Parts: sequence; C-alpha cells; structure tokens
Amino acid sequence: MADIPHNQNLSFGEKSAYALGDTASNLYWGVFSGFLIYFYTDVFGLPAAAVGTMMLLTRITDAFTDPMMGALADRTKTKFGKFRPYLLWGALPIAGAGVLTFTVPDISEDGKLIYAYVTYILMMMAYTFINIPYGALLGVITPSSQQRTMLASFRFIGAFTGSILVSKFTLVLVEWFGEGDEKLGWQLTMVLYGAIAILLFLVTFLMTKERIEPPQKQPTPVKQDILDLFKNKPWIVLFCLTSVIMVTITLRGSSGAFYFKYFVGREDLIGDFLTVYGFSLLIGAASAPLLTKLFDKKKLLVILMSAVAVLSFAFYFVPKDQIWLMFTLHALIGFCLGPKSPLVFSMYADTADYSQWKTGRRATAMIFSAASFSQKLGGALAGAFIGWTLGALGYVANQAQSAGSEHGIILLMSVTPGVFAIISVFVIRFYPLDKTQMETLHQELKYTEKGLN
Repeated sequence: MADIPHNQNLSFGEKSAYALGDTASNLYWGVFSGFLIYFYTDVFGLPAAAVGTMMLLTRITDAFTDPMMGALADRTKTKFGKFRPYLLWGALPIAGAGVLTFTVPDISEDGKLIYAYVTYILMMMAYTFINIPYGALLGVITPSSQQRTMLASFRFIGAFTGSILVSKFTLVLVEWFGEGDEKLGWQLTMVLYGAIAILLFLVTFLMTKERIEPPQKQPTPVKQDILDLFKNKPWIVLFCLTSVIMVTITLRGSSGAFYFKYFVGREDLIGDFLTVYGFSLLIGAASAPLLTKLFDKKKLLVILMSAVAVLSFAFYFVPKDQIWLMFTLHALIGFCLGPKSPLVFSMYADTADYSQWKTGRRATAMIFSAASFSQKLGGALAGAFIGWTLGALGYVANQAQSAGSEHGIILLMSVTPGVFAIISVFVIRFYPLDKTQMETLHQELKYTEKGLN
C-alpha cells in the first residue's frame, strides 16, 4: 500500500467518472436482472425449465474464467495501470456480445437452445473481462475505508441509474425500434446500449487513477493467490453473503415482469414497477455513506436485510388490485437493498487489505473476481429457481396461467426472497472486521512498508 493519506478525499469528478463504468455495465446487468428470463421464454421461445437449467449450467464457466481474469488483471503492467486498460480493451467485445445474446435466429428449437447457451456464455465472458478489472479498480484508487464506501456508493448510484434507464426505456425502445417486430426491437435496443456503454467506459478510463500498488517484491504464483482467498475469513463470509443477497435481489427483479403480466394483469406497468425499484435502490445506495457514520457496516447489513425479510413477507398478502401498495412495498424493499452493494464492495476492498496484512501479498483483482463470481452465482441460482419453479407449475408463455403457476409467481416475488433475506442475516453475523480493526490494520501496513516494525 502506497504512502497515501487515509483522510484524502477523492474529487467529485473522479468519483462520478468511476460511477459511469457501472452505469455502462448495468445497461447489461439491468437487462439480465429484469428481462432476460422473460426474453428467453416469451420472445426467444424457450421452455421455462430449459432456461432455468441454462442459467445454472452456464455459470460453471465463471468458476474458471473469473479467477483467471483476476489473476490476469493482477499481473497486467501498462503505463495506464493494471486495471484501467481493460475498460478500453473490453468495451467493444461486451457491446458485440450483447447484440448476439438478444438476437433471435430463425432455426429449430434445439438450435435456438444451443445458440442461447453459446451466446450467453460469450456474453458473461465479455462481462467478466471488463467488469472484474473495473471492480478491482475500487480497491486501488484510495486506501481509505470511508472513502471506499463513498466511492462504492457513487459506483452503485451509477449502477442503479443504468438499471433505471433500462427498466424505464427498454420495452419502449423495443417497441419503437421493432415497429411490431419484437425480435428486431430487442436486437436494435442492444445495439444502442452497446454504443452508449463504449462511451461511458472511455470516460471512466480517462478520469480515474490507480494509486495503490502491491508490494514491490511480491511473488506471483496464481495458485497462491487462490489459496490466500481460502485463508481469508472475511472474504469467505462476504462470498457467501453476496451470493445469498443476489438470490434475494434477482428473484424479485426477474419475477416482476411475470407478476404484472400474469397475476396483476397490467403488463403496461412492468416498466414503471422496475423503474420505481431502481430509484429506490439508487436512493438507498446514496444513503450508504451517511448510514455507515451511524452504524458499523456489519450491524447496518443486519438491520437492512431483516427489514427486507419482513417487507417481502408482507408483499405476499397484497391483493392484485392494490397497485399503490405493491409499488410502496417494492420501493421500501429497494431502499433497504440499495446500501448492500456499496457496503459489500467496500468491505471486499477491506478484505484485500486484510489479506495483504496477513500474508504480505496483495491480489486485489483476484479478490474482486471472486466477488463477481459470487454475484453471478447468486443470480444464476435465482434464475434457475425461477425457471424450474415455473416449469414445474405448468407455466406456458403468453397464455393465462393455471392457479398453481400464478401462485408460484406470487411466491417468487414475496416469500421466497424473504427466506433468503433471513439466511443472509445469519451469514452476516460471522463477518469479523470492524472499523477499529481496519484502522489498526492500516497503521500496521503503513509501518511495515516503511520498515518500522
């Protein structure tokens, strides 16, 4: 860790520029979370159960590609730094992969399924290639834990802004571009999102700076980087926690389109429902720096996820004609989930410091690659659960649903994410680092690098 003042405040411009990188990423992640399962079943024409299986099986590749990408990024050396160059190198591939993923080929059903597997795997590999270095960048811009929380808060304001734009405008753009051809509409919408993403990644590259470097004589075996992860208890807890919380988030986000189309009978409200959720997530993320001044990160997560559980269970009892109550509860849940992302990712940066303190080695991108994998694993588990549940209950796309299928959709929006929120509260209790420990740890790292210990 370089000798950088821990009370150094980052400029508003740099924090905003960093945030735009996740706005770009969420032009994709927001589509995945809100519309991908719906797209595959109701537009692409795949069976729900097959989509669920695909969601899970394709994540197997992440178990290999994510740590490989983390190892590669940690060992990258350019005049622009370790992580920033990937914002340039990865922008065009992710834009192209997004268009291919949302292109519907005129082939057989089996051919479509193979095409969906291949293009979705390519999409997630492209996402990994750019997003892991982007995430690791947070850990080397500043050594200050509070500034990291602030930077992470900006990041997820940017992320949720991207999600809001996707929620509000995607279906509108699909209709406008397609002019009655929904398949063409999706394809051209992703072309537009790709062009915007390329520009935003460029801004992040140009206006951020890497300030923390690993120890100069640090050994570099990849195997040791991976072994260090499993000796890092705070990281292990966060890995499990992130996976569980992502199941909670994805269940609600991906079920919303089905809930309004088939239970409420108001397909026209899908975009507004997801947009309100996005705004509430954004407001929650923006409140994270203030909330961490009032509560320790660990205690704050316990409070927030407990509230998510209570509100999710309450959502089960909302009648289909009480639209205002659906929106209100959904917004409250979003506000409680919003701080989770900046909190957890600032805590991941802290675990990178912890690993350096404990082992004398620093592998920031490896830490964040595992964080990315835990997110995608949680999303995949939720996607698989949704697909399998709908398939088991007799879901048929674009038709009136059976009583069992309709009830399953309600459970996916309420009780099921509530149960996972309770599980996350249990997991959080095992996280060992607090503010006092981090201050002591940073002082010891500083003295060690100066040769004072």
